[in-house]
Amino acid sequence: MNEDPRRAIPRTDSLLALPAVVDARTRLSGAAVRERIRAVQDRARRGELAPADVAATLAADLAATAPSTQTPVLNATGVIVHTNLGRAPLGAAAAAAVADAAGYVDVEMDLRTGLRSRRGRGARAALLAACPQAQDALLVNNGAAALVLATTALAAGREVIVSRGELIEIGAGFRLTDLIESTGARLREVGTTNRTHLRDYVDAIGPDTGCLLKVHPSNFRVSGFAADVAVGDLAAAAREHGVPLIADLGSGLLAPDPLLPDEPDATTALRAGADVVTASGDKLLGGPQAGVVLGRSDIVERLARHPLARAVRIDKLALAALEATVAGPPSPVTGYLHADADRLRARAEALATAVGGVVVAHDGRVGGGGAPGVPLPGYAVRLPEAVALPLRTGSPAVLARVHDGAALIDLRCVPEADDPRLIDAVRAALARG
Repeated sequence: MNEDPRRAIPRTDSLLALPAVVDARTRLSGAAVRERIRAVQDRARRGELAPADVAATLAADLAATAPSTQTPVLNATGVIVHTNLGRAPLGAAAAAAVADAAGYVDVEMDLRTGLRSRRGRGARAALLAACPQAQDALLVNNGAAALVLATTALAAGREVIVSRGELIEIGAGFRLTDLIESTGARLREVGTTNRTHLRDYVDAIGPDTGCLLKVHPSNFRVSGFAADVAVGDLAAAAREHGVPLIADLGSGLLAPDPLLPDEPDATTALRAGADVVTASGDKLLGGPQAGVVLGRSDIVERLARHPLARAVRIDKLALAALEATVAGPPSPVTGYLHADADRLRARAEALATAVGGVVVAHDGRVGGGGAPGVPLPGYAVRLPEAVALPLRTGSPAVLARVHDGAALIDLRCVPEADDPRLIDAVRAALARG
């Protein structure tokens, strides 16, 4: 009688002793490793795999398995702050700071005295140095949280006066109205969708007013017969009536950028009289996901002492990354935003020469709701649309812009050091396509 070939399938204990498996257990949990072992053994039991090939197949499977399912992507869309790709990519300084902060760090301790200290003091100091117009700074876990905290602390149970033209919807269907009303504040809408005047705000101010709110409608533009009220004019009215003014900037610029003249910045808004500004840390600021609050010291302290501040506080990794982004060299976002067009064209031509395709003019975008409609002139390599899928599913994964029946490879947001990897990825995708 012939012996059942399945008896030759390696036992679990012998597979666990393999060097490749021992190494994998430094990256993966024991349960994950055992699940991989069972899966390979089951394939052999079903006859899909020879028993002699189990060990090699298991080793290859574990080598290709990472502890995180998130896949690094080369962003070849030309969109700098790409929400679906995690918004701002961190620079080397920020990435190193995150690695340093992964262990025990003095996030809330003064090592000299051994006593508890203010959380995130380094990031706070870096922000105040970069934006001297602010008297104080507070960091929370994202931009929406910064706005929710500000309106809760200043207007819970009272009215927030805001223009109808600024009642925006942000990503994934979340609406500004819903966020603010979730705090217990009541929205007092003034003006119309296209035109709001200073008198609209002034006429609405009353005993129940908690604050005035100025929101930058960053993800759309209203043109034509339109009017809004500048921060400076609102600030004067707010001071006259003794109510605070919040300016929600969204984009995260700390100072003016000539390339984006219509994009608001914290320095200008505070100089114009805003009592507090809120913004995101992972947009034009170029850092990790964070919410930034800058403004008058008494108001920032009021926000910091509110119970909600604990629920939305920022973690140590984001604090480290944000401090390194603000205090360190220019972030990748800044570099991509101000990329030299001639250099982009030379890189595109080199890619086209290596893989085929045609170099075409192509406008990049800020993305993330920033600077809508503002083109960033550049170039792309035009390839057949069919190559987009194998590019996305290749290694490295490459996200191209699919437009007008073509896959457009824009190198604006691809680090130049990765150009050889991009060339190899395109060649492999063309071969698969």
